[in-house]
Amino acid sequence: QVQLVESGGGLVQSGDSLRLSCASSRGDLNWYAVAWFRRAPGKERTFVGSINYSGTSTYYADSAEGRFTVSRDNAKKTVYLQIHSLKPEDTAVYFCAAKDNYGGKEERLFTFWGQGTQVTVSP
Repeated sequence: QVQLVESGGGLVQSGDSLRLSCASSRGDLNWYAVAWFRRAPGKERTFVGSINYSGTSTYYADSAEGRFTVSRDNAKKTVYLQIHSLKPEDTAVYFCAAKDNYGGKEERLFTFWGQGTQVTVSP
């Protein structure tokens, strides 16, 4: 089992870049595929992108292609979400989630979830 903790959120300006981190305060994250989701104000949580346990394969939502990059550093046991050219519509709580195998983007497939980190993008 893993206990996930997100960090790196905050208040940024439109056009800025931001890197969010997902680490495990308990358990070894290296054994898990990890995905990022986000929940914008008043909306449901949606899939952003995911990465397999070795970092050799990634998958993104269509809306995330080009500005979002998921990566991982297994030496640091951390998964990242890099966001470029932030827009006000990127304002959301960003969550990382983990599961044993890679593939699929439905929330129900993910066993472990973090509490989320708030990203607010000002115009």
